[in-house]
Amino acid sequence: MKVGLVGFQAAGKSTVFTAVSGQPSDPGRGALATARVPDQRLAAIAEHCRPRRIVEAELRFVDLASGAFAAAGASLAPATLADMRDLDVLGEVVDAFTGSADAANLVSAFSDELLLADLAVVEKRLERIAREGGQDQERDLLAVCRTALEEGRPLGTLSLGMPELGRLSGFRFLTLKPRIVVLNVDEASLAGAVGRGVELAGTLGVDARSLAVMSAPIECELANLDEAEQPEFLADLGLAAAARERFIRACYDTLDLITFFTAGEKELRAWSITRNEPALRAAGAVHSDIARGFIRAEVIAYQDYISAGGEAACRSAGKLRLEGRDYVIADGDVVHFRFNV
Repeated sequence: MKVGLVGFQAAGKSTVFTAVSGQPSDPGRGALATARVPDQRLAAIAEHCRPRRIVEAELRFVDLASGAFAAAGASLAPATLADMRDLDVLGEVVDAFTGSADAANLVSAFSDELLLADLAVVEKRLERIAREGGQDQERDLLAVCRTALEEGRPLGTLSLGMPELGRLSGFRFLTLKPRIVVLNVDEASLAGAVGRGVELAGTLGVDARSLAVMSAPIECELANLDEAEQPEFLADLGLAAAARERFIRACYDTLDLITFFTAGEKELRAWSITRNEPALRAAGAVHSDIARGFIRAEVIAYQDYISAGGEAACRSAGKLRLEGRDYVIADGDVVHFRFNV
């Protein structure tokens, strides 16, 4: 999953990238980094399986070159729009140092840019269909999209089924992509803004689950501290957790991701999949060969695993279940896939 940091110039995208990934970014060239997803359940599971290594789930973050983005109020360049279409998630960094009212205007202006970009794609395709004829289903679907975009409604607000989404996938529409707003505030406003997340989301016109509030310079300072020093630093700011964790949580909530685990003596690993995915899809996330030769999944609920004291104890207590390929993986499941290739 590739989360791209986007937004108008001077919003603090590269600083946010460093705060989230722990790696520096060259504002002129951008950067790509992988961020580990913190999950306290890994340590609890490790107490019982004693693995030689622990592997956290990961998200990839992209900092596009700062020169690609226009100043607030200016149009985005075609090359920038093309780069954004390659992203899975848009993490829009918004300069909120001057207050939430100005931030709301920036969010609205960026939304307008995405709407106009998608409308241009739709109109170009409809013009071609008109010249060449045929493609009735595609034409009718794109006509619905054009109406929504002209009315200022993102395509993600339409009630589209899987067949319709499949027809639109090749266009890589920006307003169909999940979008997270990263509100970049000053240090003095940080604790209060975090506590007013729901209120701020309403002001900005975004879903509260898809809002992450941070002060990027403070987060970079935090990232340079030893782990033992970080809790005291956060406490002095009146915060319970680092913005990195809040941003990653916003990514999970926006994408509706859950985590399952594979656990053994060699390795304990966390895997991220979309909620309501079947066991066969989860097996494919681990390795395509496991999905190809899938036989069954041995599943233990996280709470059962911890309460009973590990896999062997769960087997003895009848807490280990045998599930088929259509079983819907639950958040926290500890899974062992049986397969034959």
